[in-house]
Amino acid sequence: MQVNLPPFLFYAIGSMLIVFGALRVKYLGAPRLRRRPAHDGELSGDQADEPEERLERGPEQRRHIRWGILWILMGLFLVISTFVQIRRQVR
Repeated sequence: MQVNLPPFLFYAIGSMLIVFGALRVKYLGAPRLRRRPAHDGELSGDQADEPEERLERGPEQRRHIRWGILWILMGLFLVISTFVQIRRQVR
C-alpha cells in the first residue's frame, strides 16, 4: 500500500520548523541581563569603567540554542529531501 501525500505538507512543516527554530534561538536563547550589585559610597576608578549590566547565558539559554539549531536543521532536511524526491519523480 502506498500513500501519496502532497508535497506542500512537507514544505509547510519544514518551513514551520525553520521559522520557529530561528525564533527559539533568537528570543529564548538570548542572554539574560544580570545587574551588578549596588555599592554604597563612591566608585573606584576601575569600577566606574565597567558597565552596570552584563550579559550572560545560562544553561537554559544554551539548551534553547541547541534545540533551536536542531529544529532548523530538521526543517532544512525536510524541505531539501522533499525537493529532491519530487525532482526524481519528474524524471
